[in-house]
Amino acid sequence: MTKRKTGVKLSPKVVMRGRQYPGVSGKIVDWADHKFEEGILYIRVRFIGKTELCWRITTSILLEEADLSDWKDGNFRQLRVFAHDERDSE
Repeated sequence: MTKRKTGVKLSPKVVMRGRQYPGVSGKIVDWADHKFEEGILYIRVRFIGKTELCWRITTSILLEEADLSDWKDGNFRQLRVFAHDERDSE
């Protein structure tokens, strides 16, 4: 495995700064925790001033289509569709 080089050069200060959240700058952290509930990861940062920053992170896997096809003659021929993506029906 080789390491890829990117054309973008970022200073360590820019990389460490990450995404900015207005209203959080200068606040003092009281505590931070994380937990999983019903497939959701919650990351919470509680500040001394009784405010909290919370990230809710989820993932999903969607079945777009399930079908049965015939490849006997070398060409694709769809015989039956078992499931469609629900977003298509809207």
